[in-house]
Amino acid sequence: MDDIVKQAIAKWPNVPYCYHWLALDARGNWRMRDERAQHLNLPGDKLTNAALVGFINRNYQRDERGCWYFQNGPQRVYLDLESTPFVARTDPFHGFVLHTGAPLEHLDAAFITEAGELILQSGDIVAQLDDRDAAQVLAMLESDGQPVADEALLAWLESGPLAAPALRIEGRLVPVQRIVRDDVPGRFAFQRVPQPADD
Repeated sequence: MDDIVKQAIAKWPNVPYCYHWLALDARGNWRMRDERAQHLNLPGDKLTNAALVGFINRNYQRDERGCWYFQNGPQRVYLDLESTPFVARTDPFHGFVLHTGAPLEHLDAAFITEAGELILQSGDIVAQLDDRDAAQVLAMLESDGQPVADEALLAWLESGPLAAPALRIEGRLVPVQRIVRDDVPGRFAFQRVPQPADD
């Protein structure tokens, strides 16, 4: 957390929290959701200012309820998440990097939803893969030492007989499990759309 943010919290400790004005989309973009976007259930405007995006990335945190927020000075701005708290992209040097720019190191597990979304887990970090990188990463799936064809993967997602695939990354195999998209927040203890806590 930036020092200027810590100073603002100390100076103004009781600023009301903000909900639904900021979102993280499934491609790792921060989106500002004004009243119109909220009312019409639109994604909101993508933030492109590098300094603002960097400030949000550095001050992005989780509370005890599993709600993710951006600490904007003395105010918590809670995030609506389209997918997971982090979004991963492929990277030629690190394998995967998060939308915040941090490397996603040492995958512990991978999951695929019924919609084909790939979820990556490393310790406490859970990140959905940017769909633009899906074809590249799905090509790294193996089953019984053989590449997994698209048809075989679809059959496995529908509980078919294929042995569970694994993702070959950094010279090792990471097991892949099926997961229902709606079960992802419960499995990883986060809330996609935080609501104000009861007083």
